[in-house]
Amino acid sequence: MQTFTTRLRGDPADMLGRLGRHWGWVLFFGISTLVLGILALAWPGHTLIAIAVVFGVQLVVMGVFRFVASFAFPDLSGGTRVLYALLGVLSLIIGLYALRHVLITIVALALLLGIFWVVNGTTELFTAISQRELPSRGWNIFSGILGIIAGFILLVYPAISVLTLAIVVSVWLIVYGMMLISVGFQMRSLAHRA
Repeated sequence: MQTFTTRLRGDPADMLGRLGRHWGWVLFFGISTLVLGILALAWPGHTLIAIAVVFGVQLVVMGVFRFVASFAFPDLSGGTRVLYALLGVLSLIIGLYALRHVLITIVALALLLGIFWVVNGTTELFTAISQRELPSRGWNIFSGILGIIAGFILLVYPAISVLTLAIVVSVWLIVYGMMLISVGFQMRSLAHRA
């Protein structure tokens, strides 16, 4: 069985072509994340219920995306594949719970989001460190560190105000959306070169 590195060295054009075929999904997910962040930032005082719904939907979409990604990319290592699948399931469960209980307290929502961001950031950081040939590795490292920091802030200060949480979450969504859009375009250009 060939490893990720061996297959990349054997036929880089084939690898780039496979990655590039999925650029549209990454771009769509990035644009939807960016739009959700801008909408949440535009109306921070009126978004308590909207935050629960938006992030419930966001986590469900991210859960499905991560779970499918764990099977869609055949070159992922076994550990990375398991982490992506577990992260997808965790995201889906937390997202469905947030959608089911829209009036959940802001403290509980902050704790759930903090836990998710720490796990998500750790997964992205682990993936970027362990997969040296990964395109946009620097963005994944930056995104992972940003997610871990944001998660710890929410875990340490769960009683922050609704307005502060709305702004922090909105900025995180905007930054994460822009990074995903950049990755999508980079994947597209890699596919055209292949």
